[in-house]
Amino acid sequence: MINLEKKIALITGASRGIGEEIARRLAKEKVNLALIARDENKLKKIKDELLKENVEIFILPIDLTENNAPKFVIEKVIEYFGGLDILINNAGTALSKPLLETSEEEWNNLMTINAKVPYFLCKYAIPYLKKSEIPTIINISSVVGYKGYINQSAYTASKHALHGFTKVLAQEVHEYGIRVHLISPGGVATDLVNKVRPDLEKSSLIQPYEIAEIIVFLLKFRNNAVIDEIQVRRKDNIPWK
Repeated sequence: MINLEKKIALITGASRGIGEEIARRLAKEKVNLALIARDENKLKKIKDELLKENVEIFILPIDLTENNAPKFVIEKVIEYFGGLDILINNAGTALSKPLLETSEEEWNNLMTINAKVPYFLCKYAIPYLKKSEIPTIINISSVVGYKGYINQSAYTASKHALHGFTKVLAQEVHEYGIRVHLISPGGVATDLVNKVRPDLEKSSLIQPYEIAEIIVFLLKFRNNAVIDEIQVRRKDNIPWK
Protein backbone atom coordinates (compact mmCIF):
# COMPACT_ATOMS: atom_id res chain seq x y z
CA MET A 1 0.00 0.00 0.00
CA ILE A 2 1.48 3.34 -1.06
CA ASN A 3 1.34 6.65 0.78
CA LEU A 4 -0.98 9.19 -0.88
CA GLU A 5 0.14 12.17 1.20
CA LYS A 6 0.59 15.34 -0.86
CA LYS A 7 -0.60 13.71 -4.06
CA ILE A 8 -2.96 15.87 -6.14
CA ALA A 9 -6.44 14.68 -7.07
CA LEU A 10 -9.06 16.35 -9.23
CA ILE A 11 -12.67 15.34 -8.48
CA THR A 12 -15.65 16.41 -10.57
CA GLY A 13 -19.14 16.49 -9.09
CA ALA A 14 -17.45 17.14 -5.76
CA SER A 15 -20.17 19.17 -4.03
CA ARG A 16 -22.43 16.26 -3.04
CA GLY A 17 -23.04 12.52 -3.08
CA ILE A 18 -20.21 10.25 -4.13
CA GLY A 19 -17.89 13.10 -5.07
CA GLU A 20 -18.21 14.75 -1.69
CA GLU A 21 -17.46 11.48 0.11
CA ILE A 22 -14.44 10.84 -2.13
CA ALA A 23 -13.12 14.28 -1.21
CA ARG A 24 -13.58 13.64 2.50
CA ARG A 25 -11.91 10.24 2.34
CA LEU A 26 -8.94 11.41 0.27
CA ALA A 27 -8.44 14.38 2.60
CA LYS A 28 -7.96 11.88 5.44
CA GLU A 29 -5.19 10.35 3.33
CA LYS A 30 -3.64 13.86 3.13
CA VAL A 31 -4.30 14.19 -0.60
CA ASN A 32 -4.41 17.75 -1.94
CA LEU A 33 -7.70 18.29 -3.74
CA ALA A 34 -9.12 20.16 -6.70
CA LEU A 35 -12.89 20.13 -6.24
CA ILE A 36 -15.04 20.85 -9.29
CA ALA A 37 -18.82 21.41 -9.27
CA ARG A 38 -21.47 24.00 -10.06
CA ASP A 39 -22.51 24.81 -6.47
CA GLU A 40 -20.01 27.40 -5.24
CA ASN A 41 -21.51 27.70 -1.77
CA LYS A 42 -21.36 23.97 -1.20
CA LEU A 43 -17.79 23.81 -2.48
CA LYS A 44 -16.77 26.57 -0.06
CA LYS A 45 -18.41 24.72 2.82
CA ILE A 46 -16.63 21.48 1.96
CA LYS A 47 -13.33 23.33 1.58
CA ASP A 48 -13.66 24.90 5.03
CA GLU A 49 -14.37 21.48 6.50
CA LEU A 50 -11.52 19.66 4.78
CA LEU A 51 -8.88 22.31 5.50
CA LYS A 52 -8.91 20.89 9.03
CA GLU A 53 -7.14 17.84 7.59
CA ASN A 54 -4.13 20.06 6.76
CA VAL A 55 -4.42 19.60 3.01
CA GLU A 56 -4.51 22.10 0.17
CA ILE A 57 -7.94 22.64 -1.39
CA PHE A 58 -8.63 24.34 -4.71
CA ILE A 59 -12.27 24.83 -5.65
CA LEU A 60 -13.59 25.72 -9.07
CA PRO A 61 -17.32 26.34 -9.46
CA ILE A 62 -18.14 25.74 -13.11
CA ASP A 63 -20.75 24.22 -15.39
CA LEU A 64 -18.82 21.49 -17.16
CA THR A 65 -21.17 21.62 -20.15
CA GLU A 66 -19.84 25.06 -21.11
CA ASN A 67 -17.66 25.27 -24.20
CA ASN A 68 -14.04 24.31 -23.51
CA ALA A 69 -14.81 23.71 -19.82
CA PRO A 70 -12.64 20.55 -19.54
CA LYS A 71 -9.59 22.32 -20.97
CA PHE A 72 -10.20 25.33 -18.71
CA VAL A 73 -10.52 23.10 -15.62
CA ILE A 74 -7.24 21.29 -16.26
CA GLU A 75 -5.42 24.56 -16.95
CA LYS A 76 -6.66 26.10 -13.70
CA VAL A 77 -5.77 23.04 -11.63
CA ILE A 78 -2.25 22.93 -13.10
CA GLU A 79 -1.90 26.66 -12.59
CA TYR A 80 -2.76 26.21 -8.90
CA PHE A 81 -0.95 22.97 -8.03
CA GLY A 82 1.66 22.67 -10.75
CA GLY A 83 0.82 19.04 -11.42
CA LEU A 84 -1.76 16.27 -11.23
CA ASP A 85 -1.65 12.67 -10.02
CA ILE A 86 -5.27 11.51 -9.94
CA LEU A 87 -8.29 12.35 -12.10
CA ILE A 88 -11.67 11.17 -10.83
CA ASN A 89 -14.48 11.66 -13.33
CA ASN A 90 -17.46 11.48 -11.01
CA ALA A 91 -19.85 14.18 -12.30
CA GLY A 92 -22.88 12.66 -13.96
CA THR A 93 -26.57 13.02 -14.63
CA ALA A 94 -29.46 10.65 -15.36
CA LEU A 95 -32.87 10.59 -17.00
CA SER A 96 -35.83 8.27 -16.72
CA LYS A 97 -38.00 8.66 -19.82
CA PRO A 98 -39.20 6.45 -22.67
CA LEU A 99 -37.30 6.92 -25.91
CA LEU A 100 -40.37 8.45 -27.59
CA GLU A 101 -40.54 11.16 -24.92
CA THR A 102 -36.81 11.97 -24.83
CA SER A 103 -35.82 15.23 -26.50
CA GLU A 104 -32.64 15.95 -28.41
CA GLU A 105 -31.74 18.51 -25.77
CA GLU A 106 -31.99 15.88 -23.03
CA TRP A 107 -29.96 13.41 -25.10
CA ASN A 108 -27.25 16.00 -25.75
CA ASN A 109 -27.09 16.95 -22.08
CA LEU A 110 -26.66 13.35 -20.97
CA MET A 111 -24.01 12.60 -23.57
CA THR A 112 -22.13 15.80 -22.75
CA ILE A 113 -21.96 15.32 -18.99
CA ASN A 114 -21.58 11.55 -18.87
CA ALA A 115 -19.35 10.95 -21.89
CA LYS A 116 -17.94 14.09 -23.52
CA VAL A 117 -16.75 15.84 -20.35
CA PRO A 118 -14.75 12.89 -18.96
CA TYR A 119 -13.38 12.20 -22.45
CA PHE A 120 -11.87 15.66 -22.79
CA LEU A 121 -10.83 15.99 -19.16
CA CYS A 122 -8.75 12.88 -19.73
CA LYS A 123 -7.35 14.27 -22.97
CA TYR A 124 -6.12 17.47 -21.35
CA ALA A 125 -4.99 15.79 -18.13
CA ILE A 126 -2.85 13.05 -19.70
CA PRO A 127 0.22 15.25 -20.47
CA TYR A 128 0.43 16.10 -16.76
CA LEU A 129 -0.43 12.62 -15.50
CA LYS A 130 2.54 11.30 -17.51
CA LYS A 131 4.81 13.20 -15.12
CA SER A 132 3.26 11.66 -11.98
CA GLU A 133 4.63 8.77 -9.93
CA ILE A 134 1.13 7.32 -9.50
CA PRO A 135 -0.83 8.51 -12.56
CA THR A 136 -4.41 7.33 -12.19
CA ILE A 137 -7.75 7.94 -13.88
CA ILE A 138 -10.94 6.69 -12.25
CA ASN A 139 -14.20 6.90 -14.18
CA ILE A 140 -17.39 6.50 -12.15
CA SER A 141 -19.98 4.80 -14.30
CA SER A 142 -23.09 2.79 -13.44
CA VAL A 143 -24.69 -0.61 -13.70
CA VAL A 144 -26.44 0.77 -16.80
CA GLY A 145 -23.06 0.81 -18.51
CA TYR A 146 -23.43 -2.92 -19.09
CA LYS A 147 -27.15 -3.47 -18.53
CA GLY A 148 -30.31 -1.96 -20.00
CA TYR A 149 -33.34 -0.65 -18.13
CA ILE A 150 -36.70 0.40 -19.55
CA ASN A 151 -37.12 4.19 -19.73
CA GLN A 152 -33.39 4.78 -19.40
CA SER A 153 -32.28 4.51 -23.03
CA ALA A 154 -30.47 7.84 -23.24
CA TYR A 155 -28.84 7.45 -19.83
CA THR A 156 -27.81 3.90 -20.69
CA ALA A 157 -26.34 5.01 -24.02
CA SER A 158 -24.22 7.66 -22.29
CA LYS A 159 -22.84 5.20 -19.75
CA HIS A 160 -22.17 2.59 -22.43
CA ALA A 161 -20.20 5.32 -24.19
CA LEU A 162 -18.19 5.93 -21.03
CA HIS A 163 -17.50 2.20 -20.72
CA GLY A 164 -16.28 1.91 -24.30
CA PHE A 165 -14.13 5.00 -24.07
CA THR A 166 -12.56 3.80 -20.81
CA LYS A 167 -11.56 0.46 -22.34
CA VAL A 168 -9.74 2.15 -25.20
CA LEU A 169 -8.24 4.85 -22.98
CA ALA A 170 -6.72 2.25 -20.67
CA GLN A 171 -4.94 0.67 -23.63
CA GLU A 172 -3.76 3.94 -25.12
CA VAL A 173 -2.14 5.20 -21.91
CA HIS A 174 -0.84 1.86 -20.69
CA GLU A 175 2.65 2.54 -22.06
CA TYR A 176 2.90 5.65 -19.87
CA GLY A 177 2.12 3.78 -16.67
CA ILE A 178 -1.24 5.53 -16.30
CA ARG A 179 -3.75 3.24 -14.65
CA VAL A 180 -7.38 3.58 -15.66
CA HIS A 181 -10.12 2.15 -13.46
CA LEU A 182 -13.87 1.95 -14.06
CA ILE A 183 -16.28 1.69 -11.13
CA SER A 184 -19.81 0.58 -12.01
CA PRO A 185 -22.14 0.72 -9.02
CA GLY A 186 -25.80 -0.15 -8.76
CA GLY A 187 -28.13 2.15 -6.84
CA VAL A 188 -26.23 4.56 -4.58
CA ALA A 189 -27.93 6.68 -1.92
CA THR A 190 -27.71 10.01 -3.77
CA ASP A 191 -30.20 12.66 -4.87
CA LEU A 192 -29.73 11.47 -8.45
CA VAL A 193 -30.78 7.90 -7.71
CA ASN A 194 -33.68 9.06 -5.56
CA LYS A 195 -34.95 11.06 -8.53
CA VAL A 196 -34.51 8.40 -11.18
CA ARG A 197 -35.32 5.27 -9.13
CA PRO A 198 -37.61 6.29 -6.25
CA ASP A 199 -38.87 2.68 -6.20
CA LEU A 200 -35.61 1.31 -4.79
CA GLU A 201 -35.60 0.25 -1.14
CA LYS A 202 -33.62 2.98 0.62
CA SER A 203 -32.14 0.68 3.25
CA SER A 204 -30.42 -1.45 0.60
CA LEU A 205 -28.82 1.39 -1.37
CA ILE A 206 -25.04 1.52 -1.59
CA GLN A 207 -23.70 4.35 0.55
CA PRO A 208 -21.44 6.98 -1.07
CA TYR A 209 -18.71 6.36 1.51
CA GLU A 210 -18.53 2.74 0.35
CA ILE A 211 -17.57 3.88 -3.15
CA ALA A 212 -15.03 6.28 -1.62
CA GLU A 213 -13.42 3.39 0.27
CA ILE A 214 -13.12 1.38 -2.95
CA ILE A 215 -11.37 4.32 -4.60
CA VAL A 216 -8.87 4.66 -1.77
CA PHE A 217 -8.07 0.95 -2.13
CA LEU A 218 -7.53 1.30 -5.89
CA LEU A 219 -5.20 4.26 -5.35
CA LYS A 220 -3.15 2.72 -2.54
CA PHE A 221 -2.95 -0.80 -3.98
CA ARG A 222 -0.42 -0.18 -6.72
CA ASN A 223 1.42 -3.43 -7.19
CA ASN A 224 1.62 -5.94 -10.05
CA ALA A 225 -2.07 -6.83 -9.98
CA VAL A 226 -4.26 -4.24 -11.73
CA ILE A 227 -8.03 -3.97 -11.37
CA ASP A 228 -9.59 -2.59 -14.54
CA GLU A 229 -13.23 -2.53 -13.46
CA ILE A 230 -15.16 -2.99 -10.25
CA GLN A 231 -18.86 -3.77 -10.46
CA VAL A 232 -20.73 -3.03 -7.23
CA ARG A 233 -24.24 -4.31 -6.58
CA ARG A 234 -26.79 -3.52 -3.91
CA LYS A 235 -27.01 -6.24 -1.25
CA ASP A 236 -30.66 -6.96 -2.22
CA ASN A 237 -29.75 -7.71 -5.83
CA ILE A 238 -29.17 -11.31 -6.82
CA PRO A 239 -25.47 -12.00 -7.52
CA TRP A 240 -24.44 -12.30 -11.18
CA LYS A 241 -27.75 -10.96 -12.47
